[in-house]
Amino acid sequence: MTESTDLPFRFRFRVRYGECDAQSVVFNARYADYVDISVNEYIRVLFGDYQNLLDQDLDIQVVSLTVNYRAPARFDDVLEARIRAGRIGNTSFTVHLEFYRYGDGLLVAEADITYVLIQPSTMTKTPVPDAIRKTLEEGAPGVLISHAGEQVQDR
Repeated sequence: MTESTDLPFRFRFRVRYGECDAQSVVFNARYADYVDISVNEYIRVLFGDYQNLLDQDLDIQVVSLTVNYRAPARFDDVLEARIRAGRIGNTSFTVHLEFYRYGDGLLVAEADITYVLIQPSTMTKTPVPDAIRKTLEEGAPGVLISHAGEQVQDR
């Protein structure tokens, strides 16, 4: 993990062969997976082990996911998800992601995912507690996590 506070939280991963379609580009549905794994890493940095939320009788459920494609990504590309909190409402919050190709900085896709906060014990939505709201607002600027295996030369 490296830090550069002028950038938002970043998560790097490598495109695998099985994620590509007949046109030799990342299949569109894989971006939902990319959003999920990227946000999981973001949540882990913000809140620690996911069990920490569950221990507070809190969980998140997806209510909306929008992806806009900007350029193709291909097998073996390293993608960098840059993640910031978006709107934080009473019982929900949105996370904004931008996926860049590492190396040349080409914007590949953008996504917004909205979660509703629930209490698992009752399966009902619940207000976002102040401590969680504050953590989401602060985010994790400068944090970089890489699963890509690239040689990191942070820029």
